[in-house]
Amino acid sequence: MIITDTHTHLYSDAFDEDRHEMVNRAIEAGITRFFIPAIDSTFTESMLQLNKDFPEHTFLMSGLHPTHVKENYEEELLHVAALLSQHKYYAIGEIGIDLYWDKSTLGIQQDAFRRQIQLAKVHKLPIVIHCREAFDEVFEILEAEQGDDLFGIFHCFTGNLEQAKLAISYNMKLGIGGVVTFKNGKIDKFLNEIDLEHIVLETDSPYLAPTPFRGKRNESFYVLRVLEKLSDIYQISEEEVAHITTQNSKAVFGI
Repeated sequence: MIITDTHTHLYSDAFDEDRHEMVNRAIEAGITRFFIPAIDSTFTESMLQLNKDFPEHTFLMSGLHPTHVKENYEEELLHVAALLSQHKYYAIGEIGIDLYWDKSTLGIQQDAFRRQIQLAKVHKLPIVIHCREAFDEVFEILEAEQGDDLFGIFHCFTGNLEQAKLAISYNMKLGIGGVVTFKNGKIDKFLNEIDLEHIVLETDSPYLAPTPFRGKRNESFYVLRVLEKLSDIYQISEEEVAHITTQNSKAVFGI
């Protein structure tokens, strides 16, 4: 059984004390494909080191996270683009809009999001979307940019059924992680109305640990809890969920 974690920050300093043990724990459990989203240029070296340490298992993204879109974002976007000619990257992410922390940067977040979508199109890469309290703003840009060359993953999907269907209409898979195990997560109530071909697994480690680890450090090993919950929701075996969602990830990332 091959399991894919499509979104995990394995380079995070939360793992500095036990990174190798933590990654190997996941690999031994069959979680052998880790897709690594970027935040900003300050994490580039640690991401490249992670890839050197686990070259067969880690697949990097280049991107500028919306909460890190600051006054220097033009310089950061140049860095994102430059990396694509220096190393193999499998997506532009995570990118998008976050209005939870700071609404004052909406304008530059929108600009950075659009430009990174266009960069992804030029390089024929998927995008990985971060959206927090910004569904309308994200969908407005996806509507403007939609086409066969726009595809990817709506990471950490926490919307309603209507928003799920809209995201899928823009060629997005839904990234499902620990939230699906929360009592108040809500998405477990309608997810069985979405065909599993539109779903990929993720953890967002070290954030959003699933029940019963909620509030603790998340890690890729805990994607097994997400797998277990989806098996229950779709009433099929965990092996089948793992197979279908891994095939879905291959369709997105091309590997």
